[in-house]
Amino acid sequence: QVQLVESGGGLVQTGGSLRLSCAASGPTGSTYAMAWFRQAPRKDREFIAAITWSGGFRNYEDSVKGRFTIARGNVENTVYLQMSGLKPEDTAVYFCGASYSGAYSVPTSYNYWGQGTQVTVSS
Repeated sequence: QVQLVESGGGLVQTGGSLRLSCAASGPTGSTYAMAWFRQAPRKDREFIAAITWSGGFRNYEDSVKGRFTIARGNVENTVYLQMSGLKPEDTAVYFCGASYSGAYSVPTSYNYWGQGTQVTVSS
């Protein structure tokens, strides 16, 4: 069973930056890609960015292009989401997901999820 643990969330002002981390453990060699999603209250889980473990492919949601960067960490089995230019509409719980199949943008493509980390952007 792959386990994912997110960290790095918090409260930040508009225009600020945060770096989220996702640490994966267990049989991660069976997974192909990792992604970040977010979910605001009363809204569906929304795709943010995905990356293959090889780092050769990255996929971003349009509203975060140029502001967010997904990357593999130097620490093994870690994926980061560097967020800058944060806006109040970025406020949500951010989840890390692991997929056996690919760096897709739909939640159903992901087989494992972390517990989430809260990001709050004040205006």
